[in-house]
Amino acid sequence: MGSFSIWHWLIVLVVVMLIFGTKKLGNVGSDLGKAVKGFKDGVKGDEEKSSSTADKSTIDVDAKEKKS
Repeated sequence: MGSFSIWHWLIVLVVVMLIFGTKKLGNVGSDLGKAVKGFKDGVKGDEEKSSSTADKSTIDVDAKEKKS
């Protein structure tokens, strides 16, 4: 089949734009961007949650001397 040249990709792009239209493609692009942002925020939130959980499991106490 071989590799595609830039002209092949341009023709495919024109056909896709004719089928779906630019408005629908713009909506798909914005939805994809929102999905990626939501995924990044979710991963970031999990990291913050795990670090705060680790901080809560540590107990700070003062050592007292034993009187004899």
